[in-house]
Amino acid sequence: MSLLIFTNDMKEKYYIDFHKGITFIYILTLIYFYNAYSNITIWVYLGLHGTYGVLWVLKSMVFPDKSWERRTGLLYGIVILCGLSLYWISPWIIVSGYFNDGQMVVAPNWLISFVIFSFGLGVFLHFSSDMQKYISLKINPGQLITDGLFKKSRNINYVGEFFIYLSFALLSMHWLTIVILIVFIGIVWVPNMIKKDRSLSRYSDFKNYKSNSRIFL
Repeated sequence: MSLLIFTNDMKEKYYIDFHKGITFIYILTLIYFYNAYSNITIWVYLGLHGTYGVLWVLKSMVFPDKSWERRTGLLYGIVILCGLSLYWISPWIIVSGYFNDGQMVVAPNWLISFVIFSFGLGVFLHFSSDMQKYISLKINPGQLITDGLFKKSRNINYVGEFFIYLSFALLSMHWLTIVILIVFIGIVWVPNMIKKDRSLSRYSDFKNYKSNSRIFL
């Protein structure tokens, strides 16, 4: 990732890419600060969230999403960084012991297995659908995408992100991280999905596509 100099006129994706790209550094810093080297849960978390951050940056370089190409001011860029930092609460909960009587969170094996499954499923749905959309729009620009992963869900990429962030939230074993996920869904994802439907409504075959698909699940 190239060196970024934040200005008053930058694309939103640079703020997002920067934050997601340094997530693994943040988690490693937590491990060092709280001396959590022997805690398997935080290492699993690092493997999941750290990998997701790297994959996101690679995706942004290879098949970027046009919705993040908008230019924004420094103030809103800071809002983006602060908002994304709410997802960083989960690893802090795991190693700090703040909500667990001073003890680090140790997830049971069955939960670790489940979150890895959820993460893997989410990565497939999210990145595969973004790739399908990118390629489809390059080959057939201006055409409504109604097949493949988008056949039954108009926002299958968000379904993938849901499973990804659900895995992060569950690994902390605390209700606060679930609330944060719900808040993001309510104030970011849902408005974006509604906005997308309004944009797609300009296509003549959208009505039929809408009747045969769901906005999310």
